[in-house]
Amino acid sequence: MQNARFSVAWGIAGVSLGVLGFLLFMGPPFAAKAQEPKRFQYKIIEVLPDTQNMQTKLNEFGANGWELVAVSMGDMTEPRLIFKK
Repeated sequence: MQNARFSVAWGIAGVSLGVLGFLLFMGPPFAAKAQEPKRFQYKIIEVLPDTQNMQTKLNEFGANGWELVAVSMGDMTEPRLIFKK
């Protein structure tokens, strides 16, 4: 019976050392990886101040991967839509 306990203890120790070795080999599970800085493109367009025209432009640019980030009124007659991708 004592040999069985001895074998179980060494088995547990062996598995523990194996797991520890694997973790040391693989590195920390949530280690911060070096990341490239994000790069964005911006586009500013002036549109006619009617809803249909603005909606058309928003759908057109959105379909091409652009995200609306701001609206500027510029000279107060033509809105400027500012997109980011």
